[in-house]
Amino acid sequence: MSNPQPDQLRELFRMQQSLNERIGVRTQGMADAEKVQWILNYCRAMSQELAELTDSVPWKWWAKYQKFDEQNARVEVVDLFHFLISLAQVLGMSADDVFQAYVKKNEVNFQRQESGYTAKDASDSKHI
Repeated sequence: MSNPQPDQLRELFRMQQSLNERIGVRTQGMADAEKVQWILNYCRAMSQELAELTDSVPWKWWAKYQKFDEQNARVEVVDLFHFLISLAQVLGMSADDVFQAYVKKNEVNFQRQESGYTAKDASDSKHI
């Protein structure tokens, strides 16, 4: 008898909600002003994590001392997931909501590639 694997995305959302609540951030039932504050907080945090991820690769062509730090790059990607999940939760999105929106947006992206994506069409994502 094997143990069934938990739904991994749902589990990440559950874990992040628990961590957020542990540090005093309750994303459910936020007023719009509080949502705006936390959207900005999480966007700034993700910008910093992206900068840290960028610094994990030797991007400074003028500096010879750099090396690729793959282990740190992986940690920074996970940090991004923490903040991205928190951001989704502020917007009232569950793991299922994110999955469904991803599937729909993926279809749009494939359609854009099939058509050559020569012009921006904002209406092609309205159904997401």
